[in-house]
Amino acid sequence: MNIAAAAEKAGLTAKAVRYYEEIGLLAAPRRANGYRDYGRTEVAKLQFLARARGLGFSVEDCRQLLSLWGDAHRASADVKSLAEQRIREVEAKIRELQSLKRTLATLVSACHGDERPDCPIIEDLAGHAH
Repeated sequence: MNIAAAAEKAGLTAKAVRYYEEIGLLAAPRRANGYRDYGRTEVAKLQFLARARGLGFSVEDCRQLLSLWGDAHRASADVKSLAEQRIREVEAKIRELQSLKRTLATLVSACHGDERPDCPIIEDLAGHAH
């Protein structure tokens, strides 16, 4: 199948598929006319990549995960370690977003939201204490 059909089956864009090929995550065989020819194996890899990227794994993590997926003698501990690291990254991002939410909530509660021009949100963004 062509790149568009493979991308659609995997839930990706053709641009994403080309990118994955460009960085060496995937290699599709070529037809005699030079066009890529995606089969079940390539589509399965693309689906794997789409799911892994959807879970926030980095490109390098995906490279490792693909390698582990293709290794029948892999240790599941290696896969678990990557997933645990991703959890730590997600938890750090959650803490960062919670802090951001608290800051914004404080600013919003300090703003009267009326017809007056003074606004603690603008003052804070401008670097002025309110």
